[in-house]
Amino acid sequence: MTQAFNIFLAVFAALFPVVNPLGGAPIFYQMTRYVPAETQARMARRVALYGFVLLVVSMALGSHILSFFGISLPVLRVAGGLVVTFVGWQLLHQGNPTPERDASHTVDAAQVEDQTFYPITMPLTTGPGSIATAVALGAQADLHGGTPAEMALVIIAALCGLIAVAASIYVAYRYAGDMERVLGPHGTNILVRLFAFILLCIGMQIMWTGLSALLGSVVHPA
Repeated sequence: MTQAFNIFLAVFAALFPVVNPLGGAPIFYQMTRYVPAETQARMARRVALYGFVLLVVSMALGSHILSFFGISLPVLRVAGGLVVTFVGWQLLHQGNPTPERDASHTVDAAQVEDQTFYPITMPLTTGPGSIATAVALGAQADLHGGTPAEMALVIIAALCGLIAVAASIYVAYRYAGDMERVLGPHGTNILVRLFAFILLCIGMQIMWTGLSALLGSVVHPA
């Protein structure tokens, strides 16, 4: 049981700060603020579910999928970082919400809900950083040489770690709207802009990490 707990803790500790559901909650709220609360709750459930599936597939098959298409992790980081930067830039330059604008603003809830997978789940929640981390965790997993019971224990512990990450996404996004009642509209707008800027920086950092690896492989080929 100690090994299972260590695996659970390793998966959760590696992915939670990268997924960063607490940082994503203000952005989720900004993108869903004009839809009914039940729609927000449904979207939060779906984002958590989609994120869980993405992480499971990335951990179990990610390295094989990338190899099949001839895509390296640095290229994945550059492409994903570019998308994250673009979304962060858009959020940073959205118009400031005002009571008059809120009162007159009409929105198609179905259109907002269509954004559940892209861009809310990917790349805003489980983006290139978390996918690359899950791929690395899957590649490091040693499922050879153990008994079937030991292999099953490793898989179950890793799945529990991913479930814990997905649950944290759901809780953070489900109650993201409460922050406006605590901070007020002005404070919420400041927080959203701050995290949009951080998201922009994260996207550029992901791109720079990928570019550095690509340039390093050119200058110092293996």
